[in-house]
Amino acid sequence: MNESYLLIEESKQLKGVLKVSGAKNAALPLMAATILTEEPCIIRNVPNLLDIKHMIELLTDMGKKIHQDKNTLYIEGPIKNKETREDIVRRMRASVLVMGPLIAKYKSGKVSMPGGCSIGARPIDQHLKAAKRMGVDIEIEQGFINLKASILNPIDFTFDVITVTGTENVLCMLSTIEEESILRNVAIEPEVINLVEALKQMGVDINIDEENRVATIKGSKYLKGFDIEVIPDRIEAGTFMVLAVATNSSVKIENVNVYHLKSIVDNLKLAGANVDILSKDSVLVSSKNSVINPLNIETSEYPGFPTDMQAQFMSLLSVAKGESSIVENIFENRFQHAQELARMGACITIHSKTAFVKGVERLKGAEVFSTDLRASAGLVIAGLMAEGKSIIRNIYHLDRGYDHIEQKLEKIGAKIKRVNA
Repeated sequence: MNESYLLIEESKQLKGVLKVSGAKNAALPLMAATILTEEPCIIRNVPNLLDIKHMIELLTDMGKKIHQDKNTLYIEGPIKNKETREDIVRRMRASVLVMGPLIAKYKSGKVSMPGGCSIGARPIDQHLKAAKRMGVDIEIEQGFINLKASILNPIDFTFDVITVTGTENVLCMLSTIEEESILRNVAIEPEVINLVEALKQMGVDINIDEENRVATIKGSKYLKGFDIEVIPDRIEAGTFMVLAVATNSSVKIENVNVYHLKSIVDNLKLAGANVDILSKDSVLVSSKNSVINPLNIETSEYPGFPTDMQAQFMSLLSVAKGESSIVENIFENRFQHAQELARMGACITIHSKTAFVKGVERLKGAEVFSTDLRASAGLVIAGLMAEGKSIIRNIYHLDRGYDHIEQKLEKIGAKIKRVNA
């Protein structure tokens, strides 16, 4: 684990352009889906992140040939090893996404059981429940899931809860079954739709009724390669938008998909921000004045307010004029950043799954510790708002989801630098 930390000083009235990278949570399932074919697959706009490096390592270990040219990945060839290495899985939970493609293509696989993480357990029971319905024999032993099937059957399956990785995995599982399957209560996040576009290119007939959360799928025995662009990272975009408001700045944010940002934009406007949509892929965000209005936010599945944005909004609301509330409906134990913000002078009380945030006049710099990926982003925002200097430790979390964030922010005038201890 690297021991780098971020040194941040109060930075207000930043000005310039921030360019958003490709979405990690879209790139990872696309990379896993290359297992479905031996033909060449091209994935463009791939972010330069730790989780991407881990997925490249995992797929290479399984036998895939991977060439990287800047932000483009070229992946081809068959799988020779149908077992995922436990050490890689422990570093990256999203490696469970190889399970669906392995079942579809090879009708077998041995996948290391993913653990929980600091924001709570993320069970894969829905993935396994659907696989069993398809006729897959599942055996769990010594931390591994052994999967085997002689034939895969079409299903009419309803997810008990909306799950993004569950939807992605099961769509891949069904991609080689030629009869029609129906999935109900599916996730409709933009990252899921990005995967659906790739599967369509491969020859899978998929129709998503987003309003009713129903997917119909007709697979193909032989799947082709694909050439696709990873969608812009809506969470990085949202992070930059909050940061602009929090630092009383005027920042143009490019390489976004404005249609993916509606709940974030709506809440920023309620908080008192100016959000000017310049085009379908750029926005200008600024503060109307230095006053931030309190908000009442509840996280929910897309198109609702994303759980991955609540830490950033908590930092912003810690200096709002009044009391805000944030209800976390997706993950348990996702308020660990509250105690770190408290070290900077924030006034936050947690009751069950609700955080009550009473705005203070200003935050003070402190040494704080990242507890998860999005908490790290919230602390970066807090550090830029706070009087004096702040040190943010455990930033390996940040590197999992933000592509050189300190370099991007330095370019618009932020006093932030990475220190290699």
